[in-house]
Order: sequence, then C-alpha cells, then structure tokens
Amino acid sequence: MKMTIWLLTIILIACQSKEAESIIVSKGTSETIVKTPAKKEAKPAKSLPNRYANKRFREVSVERIAENKFRVRGKGQIFEANFNWIVEDGHEELKSGFEMTDAGAPEWGKFDFVIDVQKKRETSTLTLILFESSAKDGSRQYELSIPLY
Repeated sequence: MKMTIWLLTIILIACQSKEAESIIVSKGTSETIVKTPAKKEAKPAKSLPNRYANKRFREVSVERIAENKFRVRGKGQIFEANFNWIVEDGHEELKSGFEMTDAGAPEWGKFDFVIDVQKKRETSTLTLILFESSAKDGSRQYELSIPLY
C-alpha cells in the first residue's frame, strides 16, 4: 500500500509543469507531497467609461478624479461653440456653468473640463445635464443627462 502511494506520488510530480505549488497531504503518520498546478490570476477586463451622446453631443465620458471632482470630456456640434451644464440631485440645482468647444457648428469641437460638486444628501444621485441654449428664447435644447456616481 505504501509503495503504491509513493509510486502515484512520483508519477504526479513528474507529470506536473514547472509552475506548480506544493500541498502536503497527511494520512495517519505518513505524509505525501502532491504537486498541483498554480492558478494564474486573471487580469480584470479594462472597462471603458460609459459614453453618452445625442444630436449635439457625442463621445461624452465622465471620470471621477477625486471624491467630489469629475472630469467631463467629449465633442459637441454647438452653435458658436458655447454650451451650458447643470448638476442636480433630483431635488435642486447644485451647480451650473458654461463651457466652450474648440470649434463651432457645423464642426464637432472637443471639450474637456472639471466639475467640483458635493452632494447635499448622502442618498441622492447627482446628474449632470449638458445642453445648448436656444438663440431664440434661451430655453434648453438637446439636453444630455449623465448620472454621476
């Protein structure tokens, strides 16, 4: 019986690859070393940030760069290259502003800016809304809503 165990052990050791880790299995007073292949750690899939788009904005992504700071990047086809943004929490407007693309319509101009905004309520979800103001009456047009985490 002992000879069979030793023979099986030697066969298992010989069959394993160089990348193996040892496990000691003990039965009664005798110990047997069994080699098992080491598990390679899988690399997590690199996920791209969500991209948002509508008729006037495209390839818009938001990246959290600090606890209360968000970097917003994308492209816009905006009249006179000027667009507005608002951050709200579902109850009230927390912050607002305007930005410019590097080219006006009909070109797709790039934009890249940082927003520093803090939640008033821990359970609320912040939403960034990008929009173009109407030249006619100043109303919001082509709104693009993006959830901030």
